Amino acid sequence: MIVDNTQTQMRKGILEYCILSIISRGEIYASDIIGELKKARLLVVEGTLYPLLTRLKNNGLLSYVWKESTSGPPRKYYQITPAGTDVLNKLDSTWEELVYAVQTATAGRPETTTGGE
Repeated sequence: MIVDNTQTQMRKGILEYCILSIISRGEIYASDIIGELKKARLLVVEGTLYPLLTRLKNNGLLSYVWKESTSGPPRKYYQITPAGTDVLNKLDSTWEELVYAVQTATAGRPETTTGGE
């Protein structure tokens, strides 16, 4: 269905931005990133997250350190690099432009109701 595809594409489009924003708060373990995304109602599975983290790292936007864990093997903690911060700042500007564009384009649209309400 076209709505499902559009919704999926919209979520994919903001995923990198949200991940960089989360990591910019301080170093973080991958499962904690997933937890933050779930709180934001952006449901992401490890099979989606890890390749994205690897790509961001390979592009120089993230780095990681290994830390010992009290409950198992060492864990990889991600942190944003200066290049990642630069990209995030540009994405912040882009996001503001997109919010404005969507708000402007949808202003004055007649309200619609859905079947069950």
